Amino acid sequence: MRLLVIEDDPALRDDLTRVLSQHGDVVESSGDGHEALFLGQTEPWDAIVLDLNLPGIDGLSILKELRQNEITTPILILSARDTWKDVVTGLRGGADDYMAKPFAPEELLARIEALVRRSSGRAQAEITIGELSIDPARKSVSFKGRDVPLTAFEFRALEYLSRNAGMVINQETLIQHIYAQDMDLNSNVIEVLVARIRKKIAPDIIKTIRGHGYSVPTNE
Repeated sequence: MRLLVIEDDPALRDDLTRVLSQHGDVVESSGDGHEALFLGQTEPWDAIVLDLNLPGIDGLSILKELRQNEITTPILILSARDTWKDVVTGLRGGADDYMAKPFAPEELLARIEALVRRSSGRAQAEITIGELSIDPARKSVSFKGRDVPLTAFEFRALEYLSRNAGMVINQETLIQHIYAQDMDLNSNVIEVLVARIRKKIAPDIIKTIRGHGYSVPTNE
């Protein structure tokens, strides 16, 4: 998953980034309201973790602005405000979930996974497409009943394409969901990555749509 963490406390922001990154997600972060709003409006995210107390623009204003601009990215509010009125205000303002601080990292991960799962129209955590099975929580892949060992980058690519099965994903979007923003990448990195996945699983597991990008076919 490609996640945006918006949190003004530097220590907590670093902790959140570390925990989510260790889980295998691509994470960007911001502690400033203006920057956070810009990132939320201009970059593709699978989910956003949003604090309410921010310098520049507060979290509820960011939430309102994103929803008014028809940005439907799942948003989880993470706040020290924990009264039922705060929760209701956040959810009615457009948030998809609300967690109070302090929190357990495992619960945060589970809630983010559930939000992303629901946003992609899946009820089950496991992704199953034909004889391909992907378990996002365990970071495991099986094909025709055999386990397939993938690197972290290979897994991210296959998982993202499979979450969006039937859709054509261009190289730029795929890169954003696989690699950290500051990585130095050459032009054929995705081609090499896709070739390795095909070799480990099956030649037709990922289709190349020339001039447009890549796609994992649906069950249909």
